[in-house]
Order: sequence, then C-alpha cells, then structure tokens
Amino acid sequence: MKKVLSIFAFLMLTVSALNAQELTNFAFWGNQKPIISPEITQDSVTFRLKADYATVVKLSGSWMENPWFGTIDMKRGENCVWEVTIPLPSPEIYTYNFVVDGVSVNDPQNVLVQRDGTRYLPMLLVPGERTENYGEANLHGTVSHPWYHSNILGMDRRLTVYTPYGYENNPKKKYPVLYLLHGAGGDEEAWISMGRTAQILDNLIEKGLAEPMIVVMPNGNPGQAAARTLNIPEKPIDWRAPENRDLYVKSLCTEIVPFIEKNFRAIPKPASRAIAGLSMGGGHTISASILYPEMFDYICPLSAAGSATPEQIAALKKAGVKLYFLACGNTDFLFQGAEEMHAKLTEQGLDHEYFVSDGGHVWSNWRLYLNTFAQKLFK
Repeated sequence: MKKVLSIFAFLMLTVSALNAQELTNFAFWGNQKPIISPEITQDSVTFRLKADYATVVKLSGSWMENPWFGTIDMKRGENCVWEVTIPLPSPEIYTYNFVVDGVSVNDPQNVLVQRDGTRYLPMLLVPGERTENYGEANLHGTVSHPWYHSNILGMDRRLTVYTPYGYENNPKKKYPVLYLLHGAGGDEEAWISMGRTAQILDNLIEKGLAEPMIVVMPNGNPGQAAARTLNIPEKPIDWRAPENRDLYVKSLCTEIVPFIEKNFRAIPKPASRAIAGLSMGGGHTISASILYPEMFDYICPLSAAGSATPEQIAALKKAGVKLYFLACGNTDFLFQGAEEMHAKLTEQGLDHEYFVSDGGHVWSNWRLYLNTFAQKLFK
C-alpha cells in the first residue's frame, strides 16, 4: 500500500512540475525575462511580440487615424522580440493586433480581450477621466445568461442579464429595467464585452450617480438562438419578407419583457422600463417605441437607423415619455438621419435630449452614451 501511495505521489509531483514548466516556458521563454505587452507608462505604451521567424512585423490599432489599413513598423530586438513604443493615446478603450508577414496575430501576452462578432481582439485600456467607469468597481453586480422560449421565433433563446450589487441579498426589493440592444454583427454578449456594461453600471451605482437597475441584453438576430460561440445552428429568416417585419421587436416586447418581469424582481410599469440600442439596435429601439408607445418611459436610440412619422411621435408625446435621448457621432455615416430625427422631434414638440459627440460609428461613442444616459434613468 505504501508503495502504491509513493508511486501516486511521485506521479502527481511530476505532473505538477510539467505544468509549472509549461507555464514557465510560456511566460518567460526559458531563462529569458518575461515579455510585457502592452506596457503603459505615464506618456507612452510599448507593444512586444516574440516572433522568431518573422521578417516583417507591424502594429495596427483602433486609435490610429486610419484604423482599418494604418500600421506602424515594429523593430526586431534581442531574442527575436519585436517592439514598438508610441505616445500614449487619449483615455479610452482601444483594440489592436499585430501583422506578422501579412497575417493578423493577437497579442499572446495580453489577457484583456474583446469579442466583436467572430473576431477576438486584444484590448488597450488607457486610464483617465473618460475611462474612469470602464474599470472594475469595488461592489460588483452579477451577469447571468438565462434562456427564454420564443413562440414568435420558434426557439429557445439566450439573454444576458446584469443585476446590480445587492440584488441577491434583498429578496423583497424590486428594480427598474433597462433593455439594452446591440448592433449588426453583435449578439447578447456585445454590450457586456465591448460596451463594458457591468463595469459602467457598477461604478455609476457605487458612486450614487445611477439608480440600481437590471439591464437586459437580448440577441437581436432573430435567426440565432444565442451567440455563435455556442455553435448552435441558425434558423434562416428572410427579414425582407413582410410577414417577418419586426419579428424580433415583437418578441422583445411581448415575450422578453414578460419573461423578465416574471423571473426577476422587476417593477412592471412603464416608468420603470427603459429601452436603448446602438445602430441596428437603435432602429429596434425606435420600432419598439412606435409599436408599443406606452411600454417604455425612457427611450434612447444611439447612432440609429430609423425614423418616425408625426403621428407616431404624437403617440409618444401622449404616452408621457419621460426621457428621449437621441445620440450620434458627428462623423457617423448615420449622422444625417440623427439630424433629421432631431428636427422631427423638435417640430412635433416632443421634449428630448440630443447628444452629439465627436467621432463615428464606434464603441468609444456607445460606451460614452451609456455612461451618460444611464445617469438620467428612473429619476
């Protein structure tokens, strides 16, 4: 028996040593110093990549003037570590990648990664006033992924739901709900990953700047049961067909809202419901407010493709909307549409806030909008 135990102990030590050696090789590349990337200082940031057989390595980042095609050359250093140091960009969350002999490569040293549809990109968070609510707060809410059944879409579908700090500890307290919708190419994880929803709400609530609220982030692609990372086959839906018009919006308002109000401690009143969305989700937000004008007292289309008739705006006015927050970047390709929507709301006398930011159709704006309008909800 002692011999068996000795052999088992030896095997466990051997496995542990191998695992430790594997981690050591990954982190330190043998006896060399660890590679740190990105390394942020007060006024610069350095990116490094070990690529033994590369001939040309470049850096591409979303802070660049031309983020789609612009690159910066990196230089080969000791032990085939390629490196480049650039001035620290202004405070914001950026994404980047390396281009190694023409092939896009992620930074293996960076554990901060965002998923944008089917792409995973390393993240660079530059600290500052703009990003102070994008990092972790002291008091954390909970993010869960419940499933609901949609008769309208004919499948079980996955949601992402944020509940604020203290939700589990006070079973009698009920909360208002923000329904937060993603754009084209996104899914139910987009606002959590790229939008930093949990971090922004945690920080705002902890600082007393926002009311504690539940945030519901559905999947806005009617043919998807969930994010493609779950590898669930998609259902083909011809969204151009008249009979499929507004299928998702109808499911949102007649299936998701009741599901949340039944299964979470949500206040089931228009004054405790808000809806907001970016791009495609902004269009869904406008459509939901038109189809169900008395359902949401807080309506926030962001960089949205959509409009409303005078009669539809009059219905919202009659319903007593408490906040209509229309936002868009001044170089967004949808900015002209936002200008026209602003003019229509003004002409029809619907009180609203028109928030124009610098920049285009990008997550840096949508995080800013969430950080701004979340402070105005349910007050």
